[in-house]
Amino acid sequence: MRVLLSTIGSRGDVQPLVALASELTSRGQEVRLCVPPDFREWIESLGFPVTAIGPEVRRFAIARSPGSATPAPPSAEQRRQLAEATVATQFQTITTAAEGCDVIVAATALQVAARSVAEKMGISYVFAAYCPIVLPSPHHAPPPLPPVPGETAPATTDNRELWARDAERFTDLFGPALNSHRSSLGLPAVSNVRRHVFTDRPWLPADPTLAPWPDPGDDAVFQTGAWILPDERPLPREVDTFLDSGEPPIYFGFGSMRTPQDLGHVMVQTARALGRRAIVSRGWADLSLTDSEPDCLAIDEVNLQALFPRVAAVVHHGGAGTTTITAVAGAPQIVVPQVYDQHYFAQRVQALGIGIAHPPGTPTTDSLTNALQRCLQPEIAARARSIATAIRRDGSQTAAQRLITDAATLSRPQPPSPSSE
Repeated sequence: MRVLLSTIGSRGDVQPLVALASELTSRGQEVRLCVPPDFREWIESLGFPVTAIGPEVRRFAIARSPGSATPAPPSAEQRRQLAEATVATQFQTITTAAEGCDVIVAATALQVAARSVAEKMGISYVFAAYCPIVLPSPHHAPPPLPPVPGETAPATTDNRELWARDAERFTDLFGPALNSHRSSLGLPAVSNVRRHVFTDRPWLPADPTLAPWPDPGDDAVFQTGAWILPDERPLPREVDTFLDSGEPPIYFGFGSMRTPQDLGHVMVQTARALGRRAIVSRGWADLSLTDSEPDCLAIDEVNLQALFPRVAAVVHHGGAGTTTITAVAGAPQIVVPQVYDQHYFAQRVQALGIGIAHPPGTPTTDSLTNALQRCLQPEIAARARSIATAIRRDGSQTAAQRLITDAATLSRPQPPSPSSE
């Protein structure tokens, strides 16, 4: 069986697919990936063929001008142009990448064209979401999205109505471009783009303890467990030496998120206020230290699976991957959510008693110090260690087995009817 694993996003969106690719390959399947060019060299070094899609995502995630915050949201016309461009790129690139494949596994909602490509090729298609609130349910509202100029906030708090509005918004943005390309391929139009992309049986690669599907009796969602890529790399010598030279430090990292330039200073000052050492991950925002004192260390990308069991706490942005790896390590965590599903993971960390949900946005020295004082209490550390034993490590194995055993019966996209789409 030949499988195409495709996504558009940051490292947190790509790495779970690499975990699934590794598991499928170990079971004798042929795998290729379609991901942003930022990750091509890394994935090819692991032995997987890669088709790069779109521009580098890192350049959209960094705001480096002094004091700059999130840039102004695009206008309606700019949003339309961006939607047309990404849909056109997806049809062209995914079609090439999927040549000769038997199934496409598409992760993240931005994969608007993948199902249509599968439909045209007559092959199977699976949609995967890394967080429960990405998928519609009456038990939760849609994840928050950036504001749209001229759009008013919904007056309702009813989840069903909010999901209906979300579907309309998704279709308004992507529907014209998607249906234009479908028409050129001889495929009928779809009226509900989100439902078309998600399918009636999406997969949920998230841990059932950390991020459970809210309706256990609903078998329309297949929760596999998180797709965790095993990492056997040793830590760099300077990191090992730093860890061995004193008490466990606090780890600070915001991954691919934009951050103010002085956030590194805030992190270091927070740790020092509590008499703690600090490890600051530079991330895509290229965070820097305040000074060169020996109580803090700035690092680039390292094996977090080896690092997190050796720190006192992890302060991060709440990406699905980082939250899961921290939970597996049994480390207390503070989540400072910025966008989308990160707010969900912040609340889950607090609800489980394994850490603290910091208010959204940019932390201050005072707010972060207060959160760390609470997070470093012995009962939270004990709870984090306890929950770690419940986190599943077999998500990618479960997903790979389902792909292999059900390959012949996986849903093959059919022309939609007005009632279903």
